[in-house]
Amino acid sequence: MTILCIETSTQVCSAALCRDEEVVVQYMNVSGSNHAQLLPRYVQQALERLGNERLDAVALSEGPGSYTGLRIGASTAKGLCYGRDIPLIVVPTLQVMTMSALRAMPEYANQVLCPMMDARRMEVYTATYQMVDGLLRELSPVKAQVVVDDSWLPQDTEVICFGDGSNKCREILASEHVHWLEGVIPQAQDMIRLALNNDAPRLQKEQLAYYEPFYLKEFVAAPSHVKGLRP
Repeated sequence: MTILCIETSTQVCSAALCRDEEVVVQYMNVSGSNHAQLLPRYVQQALERLGNERLDAVALSEGPGSYTGLRIGASTAKGLCYGRDIPLIVVPTLQVMTMSALRAMPEYANQVLCPMMDARRMEVYTATYQMVDGLLRELSPVKAQVVVDDSWLPQDTEVICFGDGSNKCREILASEHVHWLEGVIPQAQDMIRLALNNDAPRLQKEQLAYYEPFYLKEFVAAPSHVKGLRP
């Protein structure tokens, strides 16, 4: 299968063209706040690289994460799938981040892996995973966790923590059985194995209109700071 993978859940924007498990090309920017400008360009470049070959599906990192980033990724992916009459494959963002960590540190495949995505204040979006027979298995479900102690982490085994939410947790979670990885970000190229998994949901054309990203928390609009838009 030839799949276009899209990841826009954090400050990082990336798109990757993959053929089976081979990454043909990836485009990525880590500066943030410009997904609406960059993603269409990345998609166009990937499709130009595709040439006359058929695109079989689009894979989307579904969240949780940045509300704006998720909406930009979802609208782009849905438009591509609807226009080309191909399925949309949705992949959990924290699993994508975990696969990114394992690509950098494959020696941790047998450990309990705990991605942490910043959810503001002292909250993180998190879950725990472990590789079992070559597949990523969920040990605890995705949740928005208030970090006040380490009671929610497994206590009887080593835990590998990473992601942009982990920095604010280090002092609170300081423990001999908790270890930290630096610089792990979710990347589109790390979605392909998850997208090829038979358990990954595949949304057909008639389902696309009803799809929404996995926000996890409700969006609450803050008062505008722009003069003239304030009540």
